[in-house]
Amino acid sequence: MYKVFWCKVNKYYLNKWLAYFEQNNQDVSKDLIIATCVVTDRAKNKRLKEVRQALEKNQKVYITWCGVFEKWEKMSDEQFYSIYPELSEFKNEIELLGEEPGRIDTREVATHEFKKTNLYTKKFVMIQNGCDTHCTFCLTILKRGKNRSRTLEDIIMEINEFVAGGGKEIVLTGINLAAWWSESTRKPEQSKFSDLLESIIKYTSVPRIRISSLGPEFLDEKFFELMKNQRFLPHFHFSIQSFSDKVLKLMNRNYDAALLDSVLTRIRNLERPDKELISIGADIITGFPGETAEEFEKTVEGVRKYVITKLHAFPFSAHEKWESVPAAKLPEQIPFSDRKKRNAELMLVGDHVRNEFLLKNKWKKHIVLVEWKQRGKIHAWTENYIQVELDGEYKKGDLVEVML
Repeated sequence: MYKVFWCKVNKYYLNKWLAYFEQNNQDVSKDLIIATCVVTDRAKNKRLKEVRQALEKNQKVYITWCGVFEKWEKMSDEQFYSIYPELSEFKNEIELLGEEPGRIDTREVATHEFKKTNLYTKKFVMIQNGCDTHCTFCLTILKRGKNRSRTLEDIIMEINEFVAGGGKEIVLTGINLAAWWSESTRKPEQSKFSDLLESIIKYTSVPRIRISSLGPEFLDEKFFELMKNQRFLPHFHFSIQSFSDKVLKLMNRNYDAALLDSVLTRIRNLERPDKELISIGADIITGFPGETAEEFEKTVEGVRKYVITKLHAFPFSAHEKWESVPAAKLPEQIPFSDRKKRNAELMLVGDHVRNEFLLKNKWKKHIVLVEWKQRGKIHAWTENYIQVELDGEYKKGDLVEVML
C-alpha cells in the first residue's frame, strides 16, 4: 500500500522505491509507503496523523518525504525523531528511506537503474533535483540540496522505453526543472532547458509532453518557439507566488512583476491553433510577511488579468512547529486568520476564472488520455488539463476524441 501527495517528484521516486523492493523480493504489499511534500505545517500535521493511524493498526511504515531528508540524503534516526517526537514510540515499526535507492552523484541525478511498470498512465520523468535560490519561505535547499541535473542520454532513454511499452504522455518534473544544467538556480542564463526540450522532440516520438512547474526566469526565445509545437500540451504551470514586486523581493525570488507580465503574456499569445484554450496554472502564497492589502490586491488582479485557470494557493506557513523558514523572522507578520481569509478570497476569484474557462471549452473537441476507472466511470484528462468522465469501454492509456 502506498500514498503519495502533491509533488510529482515524489511520484517519480516512489515508483523507483517500489521497483527496488520488487527487484529485491521484498514484499511490502501490507505495509504503508508514504511520500509527500511538507510545504506547510498543516501538510505535516495531516501526514503525521496518517502515519500514526497506520502504525496504530500495526502496519509497518516506510517514510520518504521531504521531512526525512537532509540535503537529499536520509536523516539519522536521532535527528528525525528530535524533529518528530510524536513518532518516537513507534521507532521499531518505521523505516526511513532516502530519496531514491542507490547513491546520487553530486552532478547527476536519478539514473535509470530501477525499472518497473509505471504506476501511473502518464510517465513522470525527473530531469533535475534540488534548488539553491534560497527563497525565504522554502525549506528545499535544506531538504534536497543544491541544483543538480540528470543527463540528456538517460532522460531520452527513459522516454523511449516508455513509448516502446505503449506510453503516450510524459510529464517533465523536477524541483526547479527549468534550471536544467545550470550551475545554480540563481544563474538562469546558464539553463539548457530549451535544448533539452528540443532534443525530446527530435529524439523521441512521445505524442504528448507536459511540463511541470516552471520558474519564469529560465524561459528563453527558443522555449517560446518550441511551445508552438502541439506535442507540448497547452497547460503551463508557473511558480509565481505573488504579483507584487515588494513581496517577491521579500521572498528572495529571482524575477519581478515585469518579467511575469512578459512571460504570461507571451504564453497567452502563443501561435497555436488551440491558443484560446491554453490553461495556465500557478502557485501562490497569501499573507506573506509584509504583504499589505494593496500588495495582495495586485496578486488578485494578476489571477484575473492572466486568466490563471488552475490555482494552487495556500496561506504562508512559517513552519513554526518544526524546522523554521527565514521569512518567519521577517517583520510585519500577518495573523494566520488574515492569511486564511486572503487565501479564501483568492480561491473564490480563481474558481470564477476557472468556471469561465470551462465554459469556453464547452462544445469543443478534445483528445483525452484515459487514466483510471472508478465506480464504473472512466476518468480522463484533456490536453489543457480538464478532468472528464467517459461512458463506454476504454482501456487505461487510450487516447479518445470527446466533445466537452
